[in-house]
Amino acid sequence: MGVLIEGGIVSYPTDTYFALGCDLFQKKAMEKLALIKRRNPRKPFAFLCADLADVAKYAIVSNEHYRLMRRILPGPYTIVLEATRLVPRTALTRQRQVGVRVPDAPIAIALVRALGRPLATTSAALPGEEPLTDAADIQAHIGHGIDLILDGGVTLNQPSTVIDLTGSMPVVLREGKGAIQGVLQ
Repeated sequence: MGVLIEGGIVSYPTDTYFALGCDLFQKKAMEKLALIKRRNPRKPFAFLCADLADVAKYAIVSNEHYRLMRRILPGPYTIVLEATRLVPRTALTRQRQVGVRVPDAPIAIALVRALGRPLATTSAALPGEEPLTDAADIQAHIGHGIDLILDGGVTLNQPSTVIDLTGSMPVVLREGKGAIQGVLQ
């Protein structure tokens, strides 16, 4: 856990892809993560929460949204919600929205719980390339900027399903591993 507390970058398996992550509240770590990903540092990353209680600290969750999230989380979904004031500016869109995940992945959840606050997260992939599927590939292709790689075996998965809950009706922004049929009723 010292790696995250000291502003380091960790690679870990999730229920979708291998991911890269850092402490959401450390600006320099967030900048380093953006540099590794070759991504505009102003474009926010989604973040992992340990459970729905954590989500409610960092996002505005109506009763209806809570009921939906309780059915699908933990799981392979990214939920877009309005942010609370606890979210650092580096993790916000201009519209003050956030993408939140509660993955069904023991290693990822253990990292978040041990850190005690959300983990900024993104797939272990470079722009225009397929996500890397195991620790050895991550080390070979992007390991130069990563402080710790947690090997969880090979992950051959799909991206998370992204559901926007900021409007009057849920909107699927990306279909991925999380089922859509029967979920948004």
